[in-house]
Amino acid sequence: MPSRSPFAPPAVSEPASAVRDACFLNVRDAASYLGMSPHTLYVWRHRRQGPPSFRMGPRGRVMYRRTALDTWIHEQERADSRSNSALSPLSAHPQRPTKPGA
Repeated sequence: MPSRSPFAPPAVSEPASAVRDACFLNVRDAASYLGMSPHTLYVWRHRRQGPPSFRMGPRGRVMYRRTALDTWIHEQERADSRSNSALSPLSAHPQRPTKPGA
């Protein structure tokens, strides 16, 4: 059996449009939507980081709202100094050192 290339995109069980149009995404689909591994989402959830998630149903599956993922992405873009010129240290005015004892 041929081995899979580490650079090949992950196999997706559902069409990409179904994931894009779904209101709630499980961990695997949310990871695919964000372009990261499910393990990263599990670690972030354990550390209470990353996008908001919740448990749904009698089995308590971890789920993500697609709108919450979009909001989280937007917040990440605003918080990044490379995307937000107001946060960039290059656009800040230089500070003059204060003299000791003044």
